[in-house]
Amino acid sequence: MTNELFKRVLSSIIILPILIFIVIKGSFYFSILLIICFFISVYEWQKIEVLILIKLVGIIFLIFSFYTIYKIRTEFGDSYWPFFIVFSISVASDTGGYIFGKIFKGPKLTKLSPNKTYSGVLGGYTLSIFLCYIIFKIDLVNKQYLINFLVFVLLISSISQFGDILISYFKRLSKIKDTGKIIPGHGGLLDRIDGMIFAFPASYLIVLIDYFNFFL
Repeated sequence: MTNELFKRVLSSIIILPILIFIVIKGSFYFSILLIICFFISVYEWQKIEVLILIKLVGIIFLIFSFYTIYKIRTEFGDSYWPFFIVFSISVASDTGGYIFGKIFKGPKLTKLSPNKTYSGVLGGYTLSIFLCYIIFKIDLVNKQYLINFLVFVLLISSISQFGDILISYFKRLSKIKDTGKIIPGHGGLLDRIDGMIFAFPASYLIVLIDYFNFFL
């Protein structure tokens, strides 16, 4: 295991339990966490050299994105499962893409992000479906429920992966690898949540049309 990979695994082991605890506790703790993460994300976004208009649109989008993260956690009272579903899909999409891309390699997906491959995309889908099935005990008997589940996971995973590609593209334009060094082995906060900041707004819009209710 390389030193960088060791740092990534170790920081994940430390951060994830703390994050899970704060999300479950909700209320004041969760709000403080979101505020801190929002300002860090804006600060890191400012490092990316893009047109002023794009930079302003990015800040507005971050405001909306973090608002939807808050709403998804608080919209259902004491239920924190909707948050963890979207979070799990985003993490699995990123992790699956990284692992499958490294192992199987293959054709490149797009010039916007040269490291992305078709095998990575399939890996993101595969791990997202598998992880959600294991954690949330998806009902395989109810066909409509199963179809809704697969559509939702594939849709949110696609949007999450798109967010990852888009932010990677902006970073390449600025000739920077990471937006920061706040998370050992991972880089900046924005490097880790680039897919989530797109996945949560999309999920929230689905909440508004009641499609999300099949999870509850």
